[in-house]
This record gives sequence, C-alpha cells and structure tokens, in this order.
Amino acid sequence: MKKLMTGNEALARGAYEAGVKAATGYPGTPSSEILENIVQYKEIYAEWSTNEKTATEAAIG
Repeated sequence: MKKLMTGNEALARGAYEAGVKAATGYPGTPSSEILENIVQYKEIYAEWSTNEKTATEAAIG
C-alpha cells in the first residue's frame, strides 16, 4: 500500500524504520514538523527542548 507523505513525514518514518530510539528538537526551527511527526511512533522517545543547546544535551545524554 502506498502512502503520500510530506518530506517531514517521510523523515520521521525513515527515523522510525532506521531504529532511532530518541529525538529532540526545539520550537521554531524549520525541522519542528519532523519532531511533531515522530511522536506518532511510540517506540521513539521525543522531547521538546527550550533551545539548541539543551536539545543537543538531551540527545547526547
């Protein structure tokens, strides 16, 4: 079955299929929609951060 997706939806799906376990981001970036789509995959822990620094620290930690 084929599904029509936006680019950001496809990136979120690709992360899921690649086995990503955690994703972080911060509001206001062009990639915000990717994290909004990642939350539909319950196997991926998704977290909003306040800025780039905290998002990076959360991803590393």
